[in-house]
Amino acid sequence: MDLMRTSTGAFSRLKAPVGVLAAAAAGAALLLFVDPNQPGNLLPKCPFHWLTGLNCPACGVTRMTHALLHGDVVSAFHFNAALLVLGLPLAVWLFARWTRAKWTGERRSVPKSVGFAVLVVGAVWGVGRNLAGI
Repeated sequence: MDLMRTSTGAFSRLKAPVGVLAAAAAGAALLLFVDPNQPGNLLPKCPFHWLTGLNCPACGVTRMTHALLHGDVVSAFHFNAALLVLGLPLAVWLFARWTRAKWTGERRSVPKSVGFAVLVVGAVWGVGRNLAGI
């Protein structure tokens, strides 16, 4: 009986990770059928790029995801190499950590060094891709 109550509580705590997975699946399903490379698509444009004409560190993520969903890793790399190589594994790691913490009921914080590294890499990538015209 105690095991059942514990399992039920753990499953209840997984509502947020399951919700995030469902939202990601819905976004992926949309990108299977909507090509962000086609003019006039209904996908939102990057507000930073729209306002400044510069690429933000995340510019190209929608096109990168579309390419990955269609098995085109080379194009995905072209659209946003930093997020493909570093961001995707980091997102998977963070999601797995969060899900495990929810499942076990533990409170685990992400090391501050991870946040600092993300900021530094994002800034370097954002500046570098605009200087290099990537």
